[in-house]
Amino acid sequence: MRRFFIALLCLLIPLTVTGRAEADAFTEIAPAHPVPDSVRALIELAIEELGYTEERDGVTKYGTWYGDPKAEWCAEFLCWSVAQTEEKLGITLLNEEFPLYGATNIGRNWFLSQGRYIARTGFVTDWGSQWYRGEDKQMERGSYIPQPGDWVFFSYTPSGDTTHVAMVEKAVTDAAGALYIQVIEGNNPDKVQRALYPLDDWRIQGYGTVHDLADIVLRGGLEGKKVAALQTRLADIGLIGYGDINSKYDHRTQEAVRAFQAMMDFPQTGIANQQTQLALNAYAYKWVMEHTEFWTVDGAVN
Repeated sequence: MRRFFIALLCLLIPLTVTGRAEADAFTEIAPAHPVPDSVRALIELAIEELGYTEERDGVTKYGTWYGDPKAEWCAEFLCWSVAQTEEKLGITLLNEEFPLYGATNIGRNWFLSQGRYIARTGFVTDWGSQWYRGEDKQMERGSYIPQPGDWVFFSYTPSGDTTHVAMVEKAVTDAAGALYIQVIEGNNPDKVQRALYPLDDWRIQGYGTVHDLADIVLRGGLEGKKVAALQTRLADIGLIGYGDINSKYDHRTQEAVRAFQAMMDFPQTGIANQQTQLALNAYAYKWVMEHTEFWTVDGAVN
């Protein structure tokens, strides 16, 4: 019953949009950022899978590859596609550019830890608000136009847990100017297919992005590449040691942020909000430029 209910929700809007597509002209929105060759290859490979349908007992080749033949296989399909692209190109993508997973929330959390996640609302629960890199205003709800290769995470439940994932093929606009994302997805409800979702679809939680495009509030207990980058800037200005860079927002990091906030006459919260991060970026850049005696060339101190 749960699977039927989720499948019904998945189908609702894609079927409606497919009907409209027959009457309305959709225009592709050119990507705002370069599309890597590996992403193009991944999308092409996923397109080749269109129409694949699970067996009557729910078994799929994607679940079998992952080790769970009867899995709810939207994530397994994407991960399988990445693995096939790796083999074709002779490069590593899984766990570097894209996650390898098959359970609720793990994929979204992986992108968060990599610093490549944008929430549709511009706010991530347990983290905080987001802003586009280098900008001094907060991200507006629904302002991000997904790029080819981004992974779309959906939630259909009050808990906010991720319940579906798809890959963006392109963003499009209809004759009235409404924005949609065209995705390739598995397990909706039993096959690989293309679907269109309105950009403001309430079920879209956010996007695991190909590029690092946004920053986010950092606070105690969080981990990931954004935390490591913050720690590096704190180390650059001497508030922690380089040996303290561990990608974990621990007590030492919190106290260093608090110390920097005191230097800037900001509220001393120990939380690296947008104001604090932008100020730290500028301060650390200036400090490094003015202290060239610490620069290194090929591992040797000048």
